[in-house]
Amino acid sequence: MGEIHLHAEPGQVAEFVLLPGDPNRSRWIAETFLQDPVLYTDNRQLLGYTGTYKGVPISVQTTGMGCPSAAIVTEETIRLGGRCLLRVGTLGASHPRVRPGDLVIAQASVPNDGTTRQFFGGAPYAPIASYRILEAAVQAARDGRVKHHIGLIMTEDAFYASTPEHAKLWASRGVLGFEMEASAIFTVAALHGVHAGCMAVASNNIGDPEFVEPSMLRQSVHSMIEVALEAFCLMHAEENK
Repeated sequence: MGEIHLHAEPGQVAEFVLLPGDPNRSRWIAETFLQDPVLYTDNRQLLGYTGTYKGVPISVQTTGMGCPSAAIVTEETIRLGGRCLLRVGTLGASHPRVRPGDLVIAQASVPNDGTTRQFFGGAPYAPIASYRILEAAVQAARDGRVKHHIGLIMTEDAFYASTPEHAKLWASRGVLGFEMEASAIFTVAALHGVHAGCMAVASNNIGDPEFVEPSMLRQSVHSMIEVALEAFCLMHAEENK
């Protein structure tokens, strides 16, 4: 059976792993971008694939929604061999300079979630992205001329609890947007001494009931995945100099 939730074995997961929340997005990434993708798990619909991109072995592993699921998947993905983990998802923009469709590359996440607090018994902690991944992600975005923002995000548990007032307050403190998994991924990776990062496309402005037009969102997500994969290629090339 392998790991309890992923039902996979060491050797099936690559060192470089993309972490989308949505299983449909995982399938799309594998089928669209990877050469010869192999499905190594579909347990609990936490779809996981391994293939190659420009000759670099890469896995795509679904995390599900929220920090509890993301923490479990991150833990098991690391046990299976993942060493550079990059969340690729969406967020609600809180800062006025971030517009729907823009790419946000996270430096760190404010851990407004219960999972991170449980790991540290409520002690203060700052979940940050690995500089190695952050540097490669920013370089790949610049090389691809993809509009992006670099900065602080917030991870929350309650999707429908966010309000425009809450967003405005945290925007004044530098938060670019809200999502639901990054702080747990950063925390688990740090505890295991591996690398983790997060990039996300802004799907809407918090408080705006209208999400970005579907075709524009698909285009922005496609660009984000290209940036993420090119970042992994940069990291792989650096390793093999």
